[in-house]
Amino acid sequence: MMITSEWANIMDDADDLAQMILSSEQATRYKEAYFAVYTDELLARQITSFTRLKEHYEDVQRFGKYHPDYSTVMKSIRVQKRELDMNDRVATLKLAENELQDLLDEVSLLIGKTVSESVKVPVSNPFFASESSCSTGSCGTGGSCGCSA
Repeated sequence: MMITSEWANIMDDADDLAQMILSSEQATRYKEAYFAVYTDELLARQITSFTRLKEHYEDVQRFGKYHPDYSTVMKSIRVQKRELDMNDRVATLKLAENELQDLLDEVSLLIGKTVSESVKVPVSNPFFASESSCSTGSCGTGGSCGCSA
């Protein structure tokens, strides 16, 4: 593939777009929330502990209720997840993460629609997915989006 001035301009524009996203309010809030969570040693240890328990949970899930630790692990994972979810810093991080993801989804949709109206862009938020035209029935949801599957 030859690099032409058009390709160089596209790459420069992509770099500019990436820099705009990184300097956006959403990215700044995310970085601040991430820093607040992972600089708190106690909270970081709780997250590490939860991650280890989650790995054990996945092992237990292979055998289901027949695993000897099933009920203990199921209760422990719910308790630890609830504790993490109730932490203000973790909640702020999750909100900031969702806002940043929404921004990335919007940008992806704009770029996709600039290329062609028929480009399918995967998004995490169903609000953005419903904005895209899906009258072909080939969206992969089996018609749950209201298309003619």
